[in-house]
Amino acid sequence: MGLRYDEKGKFFTEFISKTEIPVTIQTTTNLVRGFIYVRKGERLSDELNSSGCFIPIADAIIFDTNGEKRYKCEFLAVHRDHIIWLMPEKEDVGEKSDDGEGGA
Repeated sequence: MGLRYDEKGKFFTEFISKTEIPVTIQTTTNLVRGFIYVRKGERLSDELNSSGCFIPIADAIIFDTNGEKRYKCEFLAVHRDHIIWLMPEKEDVGEKSDDGEGGA
């Protein structure tokens, strides 16, 4: 593992810089909260539209249909066919939304 430089001075590394995005995912049977990592400069939708059957989720918390926490794990792979919806979590929950509802 090291840096490699080309003739123009551009460097290459084996590490890929990624951005951590907190998400909530509704599957056919559970609600999952965790983090999806996307490459710098890419969008969450780019990651969701990439090939592969599974979406990796880091620091996942799995809730049952009653909203009770059932499992917590460092890594979870969710099959794309089982996702009903997925949304990124807002960092500021009290932020006013477009529909006029929101924080005080």
